[in-house]
Amino acid sequence: MINDFGYIILILSILVSVYVLYAAWQGRNDPDSPWLVSARNAVIAVFALLTLSTAAVVYSLVAGDFQVNYAYQVSSLSMSTFLKVTALWGGQQGSIIFWTWLMSAFAAAVMVRKWDTDRPLMPWVIIVTVGTLLFFQGVSLFIANPFERLWFVGNDLVHSVWQPVGGVAVSPRNGQGLNPLLRHPGMIGHPPTLYLGFVGFVIPYAFAMAALITGRSNEATWIQTTRRWTLVAWVFLSIGLILGGRWAYDVLGWGGYWGWDPVENASFMPWLTGTAFLHSVMIQEKRGMLKVWNMILIILTYSLVMFGTFITRSGVISSVHSFAESAIGPAFFAFISVTFLASLYLLLTRLDTLKGEHELDSLLSRESVFLLQNLLFLGITFATFWGTIFPMISELATGEKITVGPPFYNKVNGPLFAVLVLTMGVAPLLAWRKHSAKRLGRALWLPFAIAVAITLGLLLFGIRNPTALFGYWLVAFVGLTTLWEFGKGIRARMKHGESPGLAMVRLIGRNRRRYGGYIVHLGVVMMALGIVGTNFFQQETQGMLAPGESLHLDRYTLTYERLLQYEQEGGDRHVTEAKVNLYRDGKFLRTLRPHKDFFESNEQSLTIPAVLSRPGEDVYVLLVGWEEISFNGSTFKIYINPLVSWLWAGGLVLIAGTLLAAWPEKQTAASWAAARRPALGATAQ
Repeated sequence: MINDFGYIILILSILVSVYVLYAAWQGRNDPDSPWLVSARNAVIAVFALLTLSTAAVVYSLVAGDFQVNYAYQVSSLSMSTFLKVTALWGGQQGSIIFWTWLMSAFAAAVMVRKWDTDRPLMPWVIIVTVGTLLFFQGVSLFIANPFERLWFVGNDLVHSVWQPVGGVAVSPRNGQGLNPLLRHPGMIGHPPTLYLGFVGFVIPYAFAMAALITGRSNEATWIQTTRRWTLVAWVFLSIGLILGGRWAYDVLGWGGYWGWDPVENASFMPWLTGTAFLHSVMIQEKRGMLKVWNMILIILTYSLVMFGTFITRSGVISSVHSFAESAIGPAFFAFISVTFLASLYLLLTRLDTLKGEHELDSLLSRESVFLLQNLLFLGITFATFWGTIFPMISELATGEKITVGPPFYNKVNGPLFAVLVLTMGVAPLLAWRKHSAKRLGRALWLPFAIAVAITLGLLLFGIRNPTALFGYWLVAFVGLTTLWEFGKGIRARMKHGESPGLAMVRLIGRNRRRYGGYIVHLGVVMMALGIVGTNFFQQETQGMLAPGESLHLDRYTLTYERLLQYEQEGGDRHVTEAKVNLYRDGKFLRTLRPHKDFFESNEQSLTIPAVLSRPGEDVYVLLVGWEEISFNGSTFKIYINPLVSWLWAGGLVLIAGTLLAAWPEKQTAASWAAARRPALGATAQ
C-alpha cells in the first residue's frame, strides 16, 4: 500500500513539475506576475511530494517489504535499521530518486532565499532547474523505478509496478542485502555528500543561463549568488571526495586512497572546473574580466556533473563504484548532449553581452596567475577526461576495452598539480593589475630560503629522491608564504594594541572570504605533504606466518598470535579475524585485528585492514589468506604509509576554510558594486 502511494506521488510530482515549467514560462517577462509566484510555490510543492515519495522507498527498505524489487536487492532482515535507511542510495533505483529528492530540495531553497534580489532572473532559473529535475523524475519513473514489485509470469521472474497478466506475486523471505563495500561509515556518507555537490552545481548553472537569456550577465547580483551556491556545492563535493578516499583506504585493501578509478575521476572533474570558476570569478568581480571564460566553466561543470552521473549509473565503464549496465545510459547521453549544445548555442548568441571591461595589464599580476591556475585546472580536467573515456573509445575502435592506469595520470597530472600548488604560494603576494618584480622578490626570498633550508635538512637526513625533495620544498614554500600572509595581517593589528590571538580572530572575522581561502590553501598544502609521503616512500611486504612467527618491515615487527572465526548479524556475516601484535624497535605498540568478512545473503566478502595511525606514518596490515583446515598458516601483507594522516587532517582544514569563506556577509549588491569601483583602479592589495 505504501509502495503504491509512493509511486502515485512520484507521478503527481512530475505533473506539478510540468506545471512549474508552464507557469514560469507564462511569467518570464514580468517579475511581478502571479504566474511566477505560482511557479515558485509549485517548486516547493514538488519538494514536499518527492519527500513523501522518497519516504515510501525508505519504508519498504526498513519494513522488509521484499516483494518490492529494490528492497529485495539492497535490504535484508539482518541489517540494522540505520543500514536499511542508507540502502536508499546503495543501488541504482534508490540512488536516482535520492538524487532527484536532493535536487528538489536545492530548487526549493532557491525559491525561499533572496527571492526579491534575484527576481528578474527567477523565471529562467526555475525553468532550467526544474527542467533538470524533471529529467531525473522521468528517469526514476520510466527507467529506474524503485517501486517495481517482483512477479512470476510462468517460469520468468519479472519486475513491474502493477500486476502483469498472469503474474503471481513473489514475496521472498529475505533480501539480498546491501553490498558489503557500502556498509563502511565512509561509504555511507560519501554518496550523499557527493550528490549534494552534484545537485548543488545545477543552481549556479541555472543562474548563469538565466543571466544569458535575460541579457543581465553584466550585473553584479547574479555573480554574487552564483559564487555562493558554487561554494556550497564545492564544499559538499570536497567532503564527498575525501570520504571516498577514506573509504578506499579502509575497505578496498590495497593500501591506498586514490587509484584514478573512472568513477573517482567522474567526481573529481567537476570539482576541478568548479575550483577554477571560484578562482576565475574573482577576476570578474574585481576587474570585470573573463566573463566568457566564466560562463564556459559553469557550462563545463554542469555537463561534467551529468557526465559523472552517467558514468556511475550506466555501467559503460567498469569500476568498483559503478552500477551494472542498464537502459539509463542512452537517456543520460541524450540529455548531456542536448543541454551542452544548447548552452553553447546560447553562449555564442550572447557574446556581445559578455564584453570584458578591462584587459590584462601585466603578466606579473594576480589576474595573470589566476588565469594560469585556470589553464592548469582545465589541463588536468582534460587529461583526466581523456583517460576516463579512453576505454570506451578503444572498444569502439578496436573491439577491445583498454584501461588507462594510474601511471598515465601521475605522469601527466603530477607536474600540472605541482605548478598549480606553486601558484597558490605566489598569487596572494601579487597585486591586481600590476606588480613589480622587485617587490615580489622581497616578499618571496625569506619563505624561499627557509624552504631550501628544510629541503637541505631532509637531504642530510637521508632522502635522496629528487622528485620527493622538490615536493617537500614546494610544500614548505607554499605553506610558509601562506602563513606569511597571516603574519603580516596579525602584526599590523598588533600595532594597534591587540593581542596575537585577538588580532588573528578579528583579522579572519573581518575578511572571511580572503582568509578562509588561505586556510583552504593550507589544507591543500597539508594534503600535498601526505601525497608526497605516500607516493614516494610507501613500503610493503608480504609473508605467510605460523602462530608465533614474525614478519619484519623497516623498524616494525608483526608477530602472529592466532586466528579466530565467528558469526555476526544473525549468522549472515562470517568473520575470520587474525590477532597480531605490532612492535617498533622491539617495543610493543598495539594488538591489531585485521579480518575478512563473508556475507552469506549476497555471497560477497570484504577485507578490512587493521591500521595503526601515527603523525608520521600509518602501519596498515591485511589478512590476505589462511589455511582452511589446520589454521597453521596465515598470509599477511603490511604497508607503511608515511605522512598519510596529513592527508586526512588537511581535508578537514580545507573544509573548515571553505565553510569560513562561504559564511554569508551582510552586504548588498549596491555596497558590493561600490566596493568594487575603487578596486578597478587600485594597484595594491
